[in-house]
Amino acid sequence: MAWAGARIGPPPSPVPKGRLMTVTPLRRALVVLAVASLPVVAAPSAAAAEPDPKALTWTVQPATASGPDQRRWINASLDPGQSVTEHLAVRNFSRSAVAFSLKAADGYLTDKGRFNMLSSDRPSVDGGTWIDVQEKVTVGPNETRVVPFTITVPRDATPGDHPAGIAATVTSTGGTVNVESRVGFRVMLRVNGTARAALAVRGLGVTYSPSWNPFAGGRVRVRYTVENDGNVWVSGTSRVAISDLLGRTGHDATGAVEELLPGGGRQVETRVDGVWALGRLRTTVSTSPTLLGDAQAGADLRPASATVTTWVVPWAQLALLGLLAVALLGLRAVARHRRRRLAGLLARARQEGRQEGQEAVLVGGAPAGAEPDAGDARR
Repeated sequence: MAWAGARIGPPPSPVPKGRLMTVTPLRRALVVLAVASLPVVAAPSAAAAEPDPKALTWTVQPATASGPDQRRWINASLDPGQSVTEHLAVRNFSRSAVAFSLKAADGYLTDKGRFNMLSSDRPSVDGGTWIDVQEKVTVGPNETRVVPFTITVPRDATPGDHPAGIAATVTSTGGTVNVESRVGFRVMLRVNGTARAALAVRGLGVTYSPSWNPFAGGRVRVRYTVENDGNVWVSGTSRVAISDLLGRTGHDATGAVEELLPGGGRQVETRVDGVWALGRLRTTVSTSPTLLGDAQAGADLRPASATVTTWVVPWAQLALLGLLAVALLGLRAVARHRRRRLAGLLARARQEGRQEGQEAVLVGGAPAGAEPDAGDARR
């Protein structure tokens, strides 16, 4: 498996305090670069294979007493009051010996789902305080040193997961700020007891964007936050179901809930197309947790759901109906006008016919075939 490395170089431009960057691990070690005060430095992954002579490059990974092993991080399931010894391996790719500071701290997931440790200026209150490791280790050029560390679970520790991280750090001075570069891996500590895997859906909001094509449905945008209300490390699945005014459910969307540590949360957005806006839309989001880490028999799995009702107006369809109504009224008005005009023409024709008949009688005398009167006969 490949090594992952980090490099100290010229200080980058400052970033807001508390912002952390995680270098994607190559395969074995989780590489984290954190800042004690402001900037963060991230090295290219190729540095592990061909380290720059002008840079400082090192890796940290889980190990046994004899050397590095195949673990990406450490999973430990312990009872309250129990103590175990683990090991880490620090490898220095540089051409000179380096004195590394070894530190442990509480772990968390960033907004993008990457594991990280609390920075040195933030005190740990959970699993990070359970790890006891020597403060410094000096590693020669192109050498690897194995360092033991002890994990001691408090007797009053609550059941569940208590994530932590351990790292080898180097602090360099760049101008007026100190840059702390850390390379380490996660230590997932689980206290035996009742495991409760519970997801909660909060802040559910739904917006509807109509399609201006009256023959096509619109888009429903569903936003919510999935939070881990349990005491163990979980992932899961989510399902969005949308029903119309008559209760018919014809639009579903499913997705994966990425890993969440106890107390953590993540915002989710789902889009569903082709939904007709016919008054009421009822949107239900349901989640089902999946236990991660060392599975425990009889774990309490608690699904959750939330529902919100949205009233929408089918503007495109109403506009189409309005146009059809206007067109129908217009056609009826035209038809009535034509009927009235035709009736007027017929009445005029009849009137003109009667007038022509009367004029013919007055101008032409008696009609043809009439009997001559007596005076005409004697003449």
